[in-house]
Amino acid sequence: MDVAALITWLVTALGGFYMLGVWIQRGGVHQQRTGTSRLPAPVLFGHFALAAAGLVVWIVYLAADRTALAWTAFGLLVPVALLGFVMLLRWIPVHRARTASVPAAAGADADAPAERHFPVAVVLGHGLFAVVTVVLVLLTALGVGGS
Repeated sequence: MDVAALITWLVTALGGFYMLGVWIQRGGVHQQRTGTSRLPAPVLFGHFALAAAGLVVWIVYLAADRTALAWTAFGLLVPVALLGFVMLLRWIPVHRARTASVPAAAGADADAPAERHFPVAVVLGHGLFAVVTVVLVLLTALGVGGS
């Protein structure tokens, strides 16, 4: 179960890296100054940093097999999940606005929030794999299924 958690965590990270790249490429950092983006940079980068730190702790747990490390990784995942949920709630109206309106001109999309360009499949996959990761890490920390 511990290796399965690592695999789901890595898949989750790939989706997150992709969305972070899209957000940066589409001007999300600049949009923080103009107020266009609905995703606050501290929330986005905090989510990323805590998830990366938790992944490192999880890898160390796999090498050392210390229960305290599994609980530490889980403890890091709790705020990661909360920040992710906040970002999802802030992304949904942006996505709905995209599907509700048809740009009048090709340049109309240039003023759109950077997160409008996140593919729905990536957002859903990232969230699904994140939930599975949290559950697997918790079960491993509890000692369910052996380590």
